[in-house]
Amino acid sequence: MLGVVLAGGAGARVGGADKGLLPLNGRPLVEYVLERLHPQCDRLLIVANRHLDEYAHYAPAVHDEGDGHAGPLAGLVAAFGFLEANRHALPRWILSTPVDCPDPPGALALRLRAVLLENPRTGCAFVHRAARPQPLCAVYRIGGNAAAWRTSAQTALREHGSPTRWHAEIGAVAVRFDGAIDAFHNLNVPDDFRDYERSHG
Repeated sequence: MLGVVLAGGAGARVGGADKGLLPLNGRPLVEYVLERLHPQCDRLLIVANRHLDEYAHYAPAVHDEGDGHAGPLAGLVAAFGFLEANRHALPRWILSTPVDCPDPPGALALRLRAVLLENPRTGCAFVHRAARPQPLCAVYRIGGNAAAWRTSAQTALREHGSPTRWHAEIGAVAVRFDGAIDAFHNLNVPDDFRDYERSHG
């Protein structure tokens, strides 16, 4: 399992800052995400579009697809491309998470992959929680088809840029995580950071 942290957002709601490097209880946000993924994954990768040298202190870091802030699909395109370029050395599964979710469940990869193992014709399983899809928290069955995955995501990026719509196009399966009450916090604005620090200090 290759754990991929999608850190290419524009940070528009935090004053344009690089959200993954903002402090949370004195540590960069990206550290929390990587700590949660490390026990679940054999390798880790950060996909960003700025400050790659800083991110590289925590895990291998690559630039996402295209210029500017093209959205999370651009990060997935880069992750699939990275896997294709290193296909003889890297795992054949990808677990993706956004950098602004500091506490994904410890069994996230296990539960999502279990659904794919039960459905061998399905290539992607993603989180569905509180009546909402969480398409950036997903597992992809890559096998030997990283190039095909990259092409599929690249086409979706060019045509509409929506991970949710792309998942519908490829027949991805939603997996309910409604019992994970303390998981999947999304830190979008400064108040979210402060609230999280107060409740998880």
